[in-house]
Amino acid sequence: MAIDKKQVEEIVRAVGGKENIEAATHCVTRLRFALYDESKVDAKSLDQNDLVKGQFSSQGQFQVVIGPGLVDKVYDEMIEITGGDRASKDDVKAVAGKKQNPIQRAIKTLSDIFIPILPAIITAGLLLGINNILTGPGIFFDGKSLVDVYPAWKDLASIINTIASTAFTFLPALIGWAAVTRFGGSPLLGIVLGLILVHPDLLSAYGYANAVNEGTVPTWNLFGWHIEKIGYQGQVLPVLVSAYLLAKLEIFLNKRVHDSIKLLVVAPVTLLITGFLAFTIIGPVTFAIANGITSGLIYIYDSYAALGGLIYGGLYALLVITGMHHTFLAVDVQLIGSQGGTFLWPMLALSNIAQGSAALAMMLVLREKKMRGLAATSSVSAFLGVTEPAIFGVNIRYRYPFIFGMVGSAIGGVLLTMNNVQATSIGVGGVPGFLSIFPNKWGVFFIGMAIVLIVPFVLTVIFGKAKLKKEDRNADRTVVTGGQTAANESDAATTAATDADLNQRSHSAAQVGNDPVNTLEVLAPLTGTAVPLEQVPDPAFAEKQMGEGVAIKPSGNQVVAPFDAQVAHVIKSKHAVILEHASGLQILIHVGINTVSLKGEGFNMFVEAGDKVRAGQTLLEFNRKVIEAAGYPLITPIIIPDGQDMVERVEVTTGDVTSNQNGVLKVHLKG
Repeated sequence: MAIDKKQVEEIVRAVGGKENIEAATHCVTRLRFALYDESKVDAKSLDQNDLVKGQFSSQGQFQVVIGPGLVDKVYDEMIEITGGDRASKDDVKAVAGKKQNPIQRAIKTLSDIFIPILPAIITAGLLLGINNILTGPGIFFDGKSLVDVYPAWKDLASIINTIASTAFTFLPALIGWAAVTRFGGSPLLGIVLGLILVHPDLLSAYGYANAVNEGTVPTWNLFGWHIEKIGYQGQVLPVLVSAYLLAKLEIFLNKRVHDSIKLLVVAPVTLLITGFLAFTIIGPVTFAIANGITSGLIYIYDSYAALGGLIYGGLYALLVITGMHHTFLAVDVQLIGSQGGTFLWPMLALSNIAQGSAALAMMLVLREKKMRGLAATSSVSAFLGVTEPAIFGVNIRYRYPFIFGMVGSAIGGVLLTMNNVQATSIGVGGVPGFLSIFPNKWGVFFIGMAIVLIVPFVLTVIFGKAKLKKEDRNADRTVVTGGQTAANESDAATTAATDADLNQRSHSAAQVGNDPVNTLEVLAPLTGTAVPLEQVPDPAFAEKQMGEGVAIKPSGNQVVAPFDAQVAHVIKSKHAVILEHASGLQILIHVGINTVSLKGEGFNMFVEAGDKVRAGQTLLEFNRKVIEAAGYPLITPIIIPDGQDMVERVEVTTGDVTSNQNGVLKVHLKG
C-alpha cells in the first residue's frame, strides 16, 4: 500500500514538528516518540489523520498507532521528511526514562520488581482465603469454625495454610530474585540473598516484638559490637536495598575480576559483603524505617479512619492512571508482614469494582455498538480485578463515569475504615476479593461492595442519559435550509463520502485457487484461553485501534499457523508475525505486550518472510520464563488489521482453545 507523504507530514506536524522529536522508533504496530514537549501534540489533528488508528502516552513515550504492515513505511517516510536518525527501542526508552522525574522512576522500579511476583502473592492470597473459610469462627457456626465442628477437615486446612503461607514466609527470596534481576545482577544470587535474610537460625521477625518485651533477643558479638540476630520475614525495604547493593557490587566485580577466577571470587565476595552489611547496617536501619512508615499509617488509620478511607478509596483509581498504585503494593505487604493484615487492600478491591460498575452503566448510555461491547467486557475485567481496560477504554474517555466511580469508591472506603475492615493477604482485587478479608468483616465488606456497585452505576446512567438528551435538544435547535438539521446534513455528507470511497474499492470475491471464499475461519494459533481484546493491558489493542480480533492467554509456548498462508512479514525481534491468506486477508499474531523490548531474547522464529506455511505448522516458540521474568504480560493478540477492503465483519469466539483445533475468529469476506 502506497503511503501519502502529506499524511506523514501531518503526523510530524501534529507531534510538534521535527524540532520537538528527540528520538523516534517503531514496533510492529506503532510509532514511538520521545518528545521534548508533549504539550505541543495536536491530538485532534492526529485523530483526523487516516493513517492514525490511535494515540496515547505511556512511561515517557508518545505512541501513535498505525497498524502492522504500514508502520514500517510510515516510519521510513517520516525519517526522510525529518532528516532525523533512526533510533532503536532502547534508545527511545532511555530518552523517555530520563524525562521521568525521580518519583516516576522510583515508581516504575517498584512496578518492575513487584509485577513479576504478583502471581505468587495473589495465589497465596486466594489460598489463604480458602483457609480463612475453613478456620474462621462464626462463618457457618456461632463462635466456632468449620474445622472446630468437623475436625476431619483440620489437617486439610493445615496443608492449605502451609502451601498458602510459603510465598509470604519466603517473601524476601521472591523480592530478592525480582529486584536483583531488575538491577542487572544474577537472579540466583538474589534468591540466595533473600533466603539468607529468613534463615531458620535467625529470630523470626514475627516474634521480635515479644522477644524485645521479654529481653530475649539473640545477638552476635563481633569484637564487642552486638548485632541483633533477627530475620526479616514479611519485610520489604531490607531486601530491596540489599538487592540493589548486591547487583551493583556484582556488576562492579564482574568488570574487574579475570574470567579464570570469577567463579571463585565474584559470587562469594558479593554475598559475603552484602550479607554482612544487610545484618549490620541495612537491615536495622530499613527495619526501623519500615516500622516507622507502618506506625505512621496505623496512627492515621486509628486517629482519622474516615478521612483516610475517603482519600485513599476515592483517589485509588487516579493512582492506577499514574502507575503509583504499584507503590502501595509494597506497603500492603509490609502491613501484612508486620501487623498481620492490611486496611489498604480492601479499598483497592472496592475501587476496582466501582470502576467496573461505572463502565457497565455506559452500556445503557452509549449508542455505538462497538463501544457498548467494550463497556460490557471491560466491566467484567474490572469486576475480576483488572481495571485498565475499563479505565482507559471507557471511563477516562467520557470522564464522568470515572468520576462517579471514584465517588462510589470514596464512600465505600469510609465505610471500610470506620469498621476496621482488613485483609489477611493480597488477593484478586475485585468481586472475589472477599476471600482475602477477615471473615468476621465479610458483612461490612459486602455492604461496601453493594455501595460501589449501585452508586457509580446509578449516577453514571442518570447523568449520561441527561447529557444525551441535552445533546439531542441542541441538535434539534440547529435547523438549516430545507428542514434538515446540521447533524443530518453532516451525516448525509459522510454517507456520500463513504459511498464514493466504496465505489473505488474492488468487490470481487476472494479466491483460494479458483474457489471463492465467503467466510474464513481462523483457528487458534496457541493453546490457552481466548478472551476479548478489551482484556489486553495495552490501549492500542484493547481499544481496537488497529482492528478487530481476539487475544489468547497461552498455556503453552508454541505459535502455529491458523490456516494455510504465506508469511508476509516477520518482526525483527521475533515476537510477532504477519500471515497472508490466499484471499489476500492478513492477520497479525503478537506474542505478549511490550515484548519488543526483549530484542528477540526468549523467542525462536522458524519461518521467514515469503515462506509458505500449512495450517498447524509451527511459526515460533517462546520462553515463558524469560518473558515473565522481564515483567511482560504473555497475553497474545490476534488481529485482523483495519483497512482490508475484503473484510465485511469479524466474529469472535472465546474460551479454552487448543492450537489448530478451535476457531477463535470467523472473518466474513465481501462477495
